[in-house]
Amino acid sequence: MITHFHAHIYYEDTSRDLANNLRTSIEENFIVEMGRWREQPVGPHPQPMYQVRFQPELFGSFVPWLMLNREPLSVLVHPNTESSILDHTKHALWMGNPLRLRLKELDP
Repeated sequence: MITHFHAHIYYEDTSRDLANNLRTSIEENFIVEMGRWREQPVGPHPQPMYQVRFQPELFGSFVPWLMLNREPLSVLVHPNTESSILDHTKHALWMGNPLRLRLKELDP
């Protein structure tokens, strides 16, 4: 069962302003939980990012909006179920360039 979703918005030094603009727009348009800026790789995420947590009923409106508004940023959208590894791999959706996740950082 899917309890909620995460969207991970990845950026680099040169695209941080774009990521910030997207973050502001998300906050203005959707009721979601915004995670903090992660300036260094954390967990399975290989580069700076922030996380957006959203409920399943928002998927149909938020994900298409994100597709159209992400600019050149890479975005990982995944469900949260009982399997972190499957959630970040088989069940994941990438927008933009997929990144190589550090899967060894996830609980089995």
